Parts: sequence; C-alpha cells; structure tokens
Amino acid sequence: RPAILWNDQRTQAQCDEIHQKVGKERFIQISGNVALTGFTAPKILWVAENEPQVYARACHILLPKDYVRFRLTGEYAMDKADGAGTVLFDLKKRTWSAEILKTLDIPADWLPPTFEGPETTGLIGAEAAAQTGLAAGTPVAAGGGDQAAQAVGVGAVKPGVVALTVGTSGVVFAPNTSALVEPQGRLHAFCHAVPGMWHFMGVMLSAAGSLQWYRDTLAPGRSFDEILKEAEGIPAGSDGLQFLPYLSGERTPHPDPLARGAFIGLTLRHTQAHMTRAVLEGVAFGLKDSFTLIQNAGLQGIQRVYASGGGTKGALWRQILASVLDVELATVNTTEGAAYGAAILAAVGAGAWLDVRSACKQCVRLSGETHPDPHEAEAYRSAYAVYRDLYPALKSTFPRL
Repeated sequence: RPAILWNDQRTQAQCDEIHQKVGKERFIQISGNVALTGFTAPKILWVAENEPQVYARACHILLPKDYVRFRLTGEYAMDKADGAGTVLFDLKKRTWSAEILKTLDIPADWLPPTFEGPETTGLIGAEAAAQTGLAAGTPVAAGGGDQAAQAVGVGAVKPGVVALTVGTSGVVFAPNTSALVEPQGRLHAFCHAVPGMWHFMGVMLSAAGSLQWYRDTLAPGRSFDEILKEAEGIPAGSDGLQFLPYLSGERTPHPDPLARGAFIGLTLRHTQAHMTRAVLEGVAFGLKDSFTLIQNAGLQGIQRVYASGGGTKGALWRQILASVLDVELATVNTTEGAAYGAAILAAVGAGAWLDVRSACKQCVRLSGETHPDPHEAEAYRSAYAVYRDLYPALKSTFPRL
C-alpha cells in the first residue's frame, strides 16, 4: 500500500492505546519517548486495526531507506538510530524491546537486525549493480536517521557539542554517553549513529518556516536581506513585542497540534522592523525551550553549538541565537550535513578512519564563530521569562479557535 508518512496525524488513538497498554511512564523509561503520531509503532497498530487485510500479508517491517538497502543488498537491516526512532526499541540495550513488541502484539521476527552507523550491513548485489551502475560487492553501511547523520556531518559526535538546525523546522541535537531520558518524554531520546552513544533531541515545527510565512504574508515582494537589514536597528526584545512560532502546532516542549502562532504586545510604536525581529527572537526562544529541557535532564556542560540550515546564514539571526542561548555559536564547512554525515559513516566502515570522531576531526572544520552579546543576553533573559508564560496562558483558547 502507499506509505503512511511520518507527518501523517491519523494515529493519535493508537498513541493513546500504546500508553494505556504499556503504561505511559513505563513506555518512556523503555523507549525514551512518549508515543507520538510521527513514530512508526502507532502506524503499525493503525494498519493492524484499520486495514487487517494489509496487516495479514506483512512479513517484514522496514523504514524507507532500509527498503532501498534491501533492494541494493538483499539483506534486511536497520541502523540503531532509526531503530530507536520507531519507539519499538529498548533505548538502554540498543535493540528491539521484547516487552513492547509482546505487549503490542507485533511479531519480533518482522523486525530486522540492527547495526551501529559505520557497520557494514551487506554488499551491492549483481542485479542492483546492473540497475544503478554501482560496483557489485560495494559495502553498504548502516548509516543513520536524518538528524543523527546531520549531527555527524557537522561534528556533533561528543558530549558538550550540540547541533542546531534552523531549517523549515528547528532541531536541537545533544549527544551523550548514556541513555538519559527526560522523565515526562518532552524530549526525544534516541541512539546516536555514533557507536555506543545516544542523544537528546528537541524539535520545533516552524523555525525558518516562520520567517518564510512572515515574509510571504506580511512583506510580499521584499527580499529576506531587506527586511532583516531593517530589523538590525531594533533593540533586543523588540520593545516588548513577542512572537509565538506555533504556526504548525508544536512538538517540543509542548506536544500540541492545536497550538497557534501569535504576535503579542503590539502597540502603535511597533513597526514592521519590530515584527521581523520578534519573529527571529520567537524562534530563538522556542529553540531555547529545548536547550533548557536538555540542561535540566542532565546535560549541563554545553560548550559549543554547531549551527546549520538556511536560518543560520544571516548574521543577525546567528547573533540573536547566540545571545538567547548564551553560548558560542559556530558554523562549519559542510552545507549538506546529513548526506555528508552518511558519507563519513560509510568511510569509517570502509576503514578510511579508525572511528567517527577521528573522521569528523579531519573532515569538519569551523567556518565562523558568533559570540553572545552580554547586554543582549541580559535583555533576552527577561524577554524569555515572558515568552515561557505565554503558552500556558493561551493553551485553553487554542481548541476554541
């Protein structure tokens, strides 16, 4: 049947069912996450309950890239980072959870063996070689999920180094050496593509997407450079104007599909330049929500943040992010982080480097640094305290809207 994609929201009832059957706290402790509609586990249950004729024909469960792997090699396999992302994993053991599979009545033999990111999972077969032009016998590495590979591509492969991606959505990715879990499941906790490592991940649904919407809707025909230049003259805090970036609902720290965006604090003195800067600051505050959760969950020593994505290309937004997060922000020489990270994992597996850290040390280089401005950082501490109060104050109104 056509694939049910990650952003399909039809599985909320199955998420509730998972929490009821396993126990929500128990599920978080095993998988590191709450069951959300984007994950694989509830989608499997949805097919079982709504399309039993499809479910009855199933004999293997693979993610899209792992189906490609199967066609290339004839082997069923999955990397541990993406395995954890199905929420059918025992996070600490880095393998499938027998308890979750049994409770949800998902046959364990449907799931493939899992491998660390650089490990070889098979070789290019003769038929695939003929169809693709790849050499038969070429090893195929396990690889990683998109964000895990992105983190490798920008060098976030050790504790204290965080990857920040400001694309359409926003992601904060923090590696760690143990399977830490945020007790309420407000952060994702997955295996890293780096062997023997894990990571926390916070996701906001509309980061640079907020600026895209703002420009297209309220400043059509004007360039991003033009509106950002005007915003440079506005002081930190936008003279009391706040923007909530919940244009697509929200995920971290508020898993609320009904959350809505808003400008709050508008007065006659505010100009379009104020609104532009408020959008940049609101997205930065949303990312700080994830940073705060990560720090409170046990990762205090954040030393450097590697920033990537279209939203980090402009100097103004980088400065706002550095000051809001109150941390040094670095950019690196890699522009296609996930693809580059996948290539690094494959190269390590092929023996070009001893391990992933050694490869990143040689392949990933700093291209720039942005330091927090002490005066801006102080202003943002006050503004962020107001931002934190806005979602709880408005939460009850969102369903009514």
